[in-house]
Amino acid sequence: MRQHGDIRNLFDEVEAAAGDERRDAFRRLVRLLAVHETAEEEVVHPFARRSVPGGEQVVKDRLAEEKAAKETLAALDDLDTDDPRFMPQLMKLRTDVQKHARAEERYEFTHIRRSTDDANLAAMARAVKAAEAMAPTRPHPGVESGAANVALGPVAALMDRTKGVVRKAMEKNG
Repeated sequence: MRQHGDIRNLFDEVEAAAGDERRDAFRRLVRLLAVHETAEEEVVHPFARRSVPGGEQVVKDRLAEEKAAKETLAALDDLDTDDPRFMPQLMKLRTDVQKHARAEERYEFTHIRRSTDDANLAAMARAVKAAEAMAPTRPHPGVESGAANVALGPVAALMDRTKGVVRKAMEKNG
C-alpha cells in the first residue's frame, strides 16, 4: 500500500519536472513500477489465488492490467521525456496504474489482511522484500507470472541494471 502512494508521488514528480529532472524522476518511476509488480506477481498474486474468494479470476484480471501497463511503460521507456508523445502516454499510464492499484487494494489486499494472521503477513512482507531485491528494473511485458519471474527475473534484472549503468554513462557523456 505504501508503494502505491510512492508511485502516485513519482507520477506527480515526473509531471511537474522538465528536462533532466523529468528524465531522472521517470527512471525512478520505471524502476519502482517494475520492482513493485514483480513482487506482487511472485508473492501477492499466488496468495490471493489460493485465499481470496474467486481468487483465480481476481488474479487473472490483475495480470491483464499489469501486462497492459508494462507494454505502455516499455513504449514510454523508448521515448525521450521531452518527446511530445511522452506526456499523453504518461497520463494514460497513470490512469491505468491508479485503476489497477485500486483494484488490488479492494480485491486482493483487503481480503489478504482479513484471511491471514500477523505471522503470515510478516512472512509475506519478507518475501516481497526478497523478490524486490532480485526483480528486473525495467518492464518486461509477457512476464506476469511468479514462475516466469523466478526463471527470468534474475537474468532480466542483471541486464536491466547493466543497461541502466550504460544509459547513465552515455547521458553524462552526451
